[in-house]
Amino acid sequence: MVGHRTGSTPSAVAIKVMVDWHEFNSSHHWELFLEDADGQPVCFDTPDGPQPIEVRGDFSAVAPDGVPVGTPVDVPIAVNFGPIPLQDGSRFTWRLVIDGDSLPGGTVSFTTRPAIPVAVEE
Repeated sequence: MVGHRTGSTPSAVAIKVMVDWHEFNSSHHWELFLEDADGQPVCFDTPDGPQPIEVRGDFSAVAPDGVPVGTPVDVPIAVNFGPIPLQDGSRFTWRLVIDGDSLPGGTVSFTTRPAIPVAVEE
């Protein structure tokens, strides 16, 4: 008999936001959404019903000492996730929104591995 080994592993998303000089010293709101191949939110079942996989936060940047006027600053953001039960062999997209805007370069797509057939002893 042949079965399929499936499973989820913890994952993380690393984000680098370049903040322009004129945006220093102000707060910015970011949102990260996981979407399926059709652009629909990916949800998982909870005791409270289906919940989308999304994360939100805020950041700000200041001008570092000694940096010439007009120089942008990179702000790193890291988000760790526990196992996310995603369908094997499927396409997904992480979409980043900052201050309500989807910016160029704010998406990254990936495909999950197909299920691995394994022999099951009877």
